[in-house]
Amino acid sequence: MVQAHDQMSSLLATSSTALGAVRSDGASVAVGSSAQYRMHGTDPLSDVLRTVKLSGALFFLVDASFPWGVEVPHAGAFSSIVLPGAQHVVSYHIMLKGRGWVNIPGVTSTWFEAGEVLVFPHGDPYSMLCEPNQPPEFDAEATIDWFRDMAAGKLPFVSKEGGGGEPRSEFVCGFLGCDMQPFNPVLSTLPRLLRIKRSRDGREDLLSHLIDLTLAEARQQRVGGESIRLRLSELVFVEVMRQYLETLPARETGWLSGLRDPAIGKVLVMLHEQPAHPWTLNELASRASMSRTALAARFSHVVGHAPMQYLTLWRMQIAARLLADSSMKVAAVGHEIGYESEAAFSRAFKKTVGVSPAAWRDGAVQRFCSAG
Repeated sequence: MVQAHDQMSSLLATSSTALGAVRSDGASVAVGSSAQYRMHGTDPLSDVLRTVKLSGALFFLVDASFPWGVEVPHAGAFSSIVLPGAQHVVSYHIMLKGRGWVNIPGVTSTWFEAGEVLVFPHGDPYSMLCEPNQPPEFDAEATIDWFRDMAAGKLPFVSKEGGGGEPRSEFVCGFLGCDMQPFNPVLSTLPRLLRIKRSRDGREDLLSHLIDLTLAEARQQRVGGESIRLRLSELVFVEVMRQYLETLPARETGWLSGLRDPAIGKVLVMLHEQPAHPWTLNELASRASMSRTALAARFSHVVGHAPMQYLTLWRMQIAARLLADSSMKVAAVGHEIGYESEAAFSRAFKKTVGVSPAAWRDGAVQRFCSAG
């Protein structure tokens, strides 16, 4: 019991939704500072997931008997139910037993089985069915009603669905909120459907441990259990992203591919550790031991943005989060990310984001009030 408690405590300590932070030198980081969202020595993936405010919404287990099927509408139709105030909701499902079909209209239809994790990064409507042409037990409207009851605490953690026949399927359903605007480099480069096969080679599998801990916590019905499950669901998603990164083909492009490229990964670390530094292409190229031309071409090819364009986008994401979460003045936010004057920051923010910093802050306040 002590071992399980220690393991859970260690895992939760790394949750991306921590309100405060501690630097690698042991000093505390003040809430409302840009350092809350970027800490020296952290990797870019952790930096991004912290800054886009990844947060657990719903997490439950489905025990489905044949025939079963569910139709899930676009995330925009239920995001205000499962996580009010969230810009975007990501759905993912972990198959524990059985098999079925997943379909994204106009995009893909594919078979899945136990041991796989399915992620829908872009909020697409989709269906999960025991057979490819099986009519869903829950259509989109019924699913929204079901989400509303689950979010209100009216339903048990384990949901029994289907017609009572064999074969049976069992899968975990997780929903996470996060920011997509102004810039989320992780989700923006993911495919419409992400499939990950969990490890079967007998090695230590963190994902399995996280799932087991979550299910064990759900069955105990202890005080604070929902909060722990949601934090664990965030960690499940992070581990899925790490496993996806490990399986990317060598020639794959995108932000995650950039992390494992020796030169591009080094540049990304530098930009994330010091976004306010007056970077130039010359300095980045020198530190990466590349020519200006080679760095610009490779960074653009792999990441999808030129180095200085990426820096601007990332600075604006940090600024957007500071404007939404802190009472810092606009000029102070601009200074935190490298702008010497409020006017220069405001021009850059509006050009990149489409609205002024003040308008962005007002919109964030309105979203927060409507969520409450």
